[in-house]
Amino acid sequence: MFLGEYQHTIDDKGRLVMPSKFRHHLADGVVVTKGHERCVYVYPPDRWEDVLERMGRLSIDNRDHRAYMRVVFGSASDQPLDRQGRVALPQALRSYAGLERDVTVVGVADHLEIWDAAKWAAISEASDAAYADLEATLTEEDS
Repeated sequence: MFLGEYQHTIDDKGRLVMPSKFRHHLADGVVVTKGHERCVYVYPPDRWEDVLERMGRLSIDNRDHRAYMRVVFGSASDQPLDRQGRVALPQALRSYAGLERDVTVVGVADHLEIWDAAKWAAISEASDAAYADLEATLTEEDS
């Protein structure tokens, strides 16, 4: 399971050192692809198999399903981790997510997300406010 937030930098060659606590889960490599809200998703191979299975249930006859599959698979790239625990992020994905140097790697249970650090700070702040509102609503419903 992937949990927590980690501050890292992308080097001049577009490589990112993955958080050390996750490297053993990623030793067989990763699949990187476009994520929602302009981040990069990072899947270990076993989780990517789950994505493939879920996508296999989509109908190729449905225009929206085809478009979604094109985005996910068309932007996907399988990448090994090097000996230093770095993963190369393709330029197209770095451009999509606005990743230049400072990034935040976020654990989201079964996958990781890579965000531009400033963008993540803004999204995190907005999410914190929504979280507090949701918590208050749930507390009121329990009363």
